[in-house]
Amino acid sequence: MKNPNTTAILGALVADSAALGLHWLYDPARIAEIEAARGLVFLHPDADNYAGSKGYFAHGSKSPGDSTSYGETCLLMLKHLAKHGKFNRVGYQTEYRAHFGPGGAFVGYIDSPTRQTLRTLLSTEPPEFPAASGADDDQLPALAALPALVAAHVGTLDGLLGQIEEAVRVTNNNELAVAAARCSAAALFEMLQGTPIGQALANALPFAGDTLTPLLEEVLALPTLDCVAVAQHFGMSCHVAEGLPVIFHIAQHASGYRDAVESNIRAGGDSCGRSIVLGALVAAHAATQNSSGSPIPLSWLARYGKFAAAADAFAAL
Repeated sequence: MKNPNTTAILGALVADSAALGLHWLYDPARIAEIEAARGLVFLHPDADNYAGSKGYFAHGSKSPGDSTSYGETCLLMLKHLAKHGKFNRVGYQTEYRAHFGPGGAFVGYIDSPTRQTLRTLLSTEPPEFPAASGADDDQLPALAALPALVAAHVGTLDGLLGQIEEAVRVTNNNELAVAAARCSAAALFEMLQGTPIGQALANALPFAGDTLTPLLEEVLALPTLDCVAVAQHFGMSCHVAEGLPVIFHIAQHASGYRDAVESNIRAGGDSCGRSIVLGALVAAHAATQNSSGSPIPLSWLARYGKFAAAADAFAAL
């Protein structure tokens, strides 16, 4: 899979699925014990892993290879672009409501911004959906649709960033969430043009806004990878001001896609929320900088449960 745009989206989808088994376990020491016994990726969600530790067990109905709501949103945007050829806000809101709302295909944990977005969308009908239908919320669902939007974009960065803001406000009508998405999109856009990862991350800082810029400058100055320490310093929860510094740190220093995904899981907390942008960044970097095969391990691709659906969408695009 050498197309960098395709690889970036798959990198996001597979990283989310790989992290599901230990998602929202806020105990790096417990995660290290589990890794020594059973590994890290594509684990079966098990409430016993959370017993006696800080965390929230949300995925008891899931199996290895499934996706969280983050991965489902990423795939939903990919399918939307395959269907429409470009981002159509009302069309996406209609599809989002149908997928995550009552009677929809998604079965699993619904986070706060998704729940609040659904309340708004279920109270109106297209084409009367409000443009900013999302919650005033700065959590990581704001970044979940980003890889497909960036990878499918044809045109300038300025044109992309306007589209990114429109899409983010569908679920997260919040200035910090928009800033995090613009910064992440700028980094991925540059990487897909072949810019080395460190330079792309630095070039994205002007889009980060006043709150995020000093945090990202601080983390980009760190010389070596220490995912656990960085997550404990900046925070492990779902807010973009905690997640984005961890994403940038791992992306800058990981030796490759596998190392990045596993480091993200070791960091604990909202690993799946971070995995969407992180997986896209490191997969895109590897696909543009290396001449060998796909950076995503073949065994991981095979274990991702919705690979066929993603492949159909790629073919339609």
